Amino acid sequence: MNTWVNGASSTRIDVTDRGLHYGDGLFETMAVIDGRIRLLERHLARLLHGAERLGIVMPDNVDVMLREKAAVSGTAILKLIVTRGAGGRGYTPPAQASPGCILMTYPWPSVPTSMTLRVCETRLGHNPALAGIKHLNRLEQVLASREWSVGETADDGVMLDTEERVIETTRANLFIVSGGKLLTPQLDGSGVRGVMRDHVIDVAVRNAIECSEAALSLDDLHNADEIFVTNAVIGVCPVTALGQHRFPIGRMTARIATALQGEDKHPCG
Repeated sequence: MNTWVNGASSTRIDVTDRGLHYGDGLFETMAVIDGRIRLLERHLARLLHGAERLGIVMPDNVDVMLREKAAVSGTAILKLIVTRGAGGRGYTPPAQASPGCILMTYPWPSVPTSMTLRVCETRLGHNPALAGIKHLNRLEQVLASREWSVGETADDGVMLDTEERVIETTRANLFIVSGGKLLTPQLDGSGVRGVMRDHVIDVAVRNAIECSEAALSLDDLHNADEIFVTNAVIGVCPVTALGQHRFPIGRMTARIATALQGEDKHPCG
């Protein structure tokens, strides 16, 4: 793993950094393919939106820095963390803060060709102010991930909110196919608006596939014709089981995956 802190090769951070103390920051996990970041512009747009929401000043030339590090990384995972920066004791942000910027590369993982899911007991809180953005506080996902028992075979877990609406998995967005339509959970109160999720929605529209956001329940998932999950690294991954419910790798999932492959020839930044 290679690490850069504020542009310099380092593993040292300021112990007063507000990202460490309060989760006061944002992060992006990006797929680098042959030295180029897949969906870079979408990652930057989400990062900027999150920074505006939190009132964090973005580091200068972050896009240039990302491209430079990606260019020497081959095929890898590139993680960017942006914090509000160092600050004194207490929640109130300092009037003048210099943002912190951490970059890390990880080896490219083994990407699954299909996935099985379980249902998590941990619920996502309702907070429209933070919904959609990828902020540093991921304790709900940490707690949900601890629910797996030793030897359990599920690859990931479905997370619901406190109103029992399906939102996402611990690390991906969800889509279902029902009656020939593509549906994905609304993220107005919680959840992360994934870059691949938004890309899939746009690809569906361009390919005349009816796609919409909806309030989905577990029953909607159980009764779905197909289910797949998405994130920046795995792309589109079909779900073959949710608990005791089994699902085929259906035609719509294959169609979306094929359409993505066609557009994936030039999606990088």
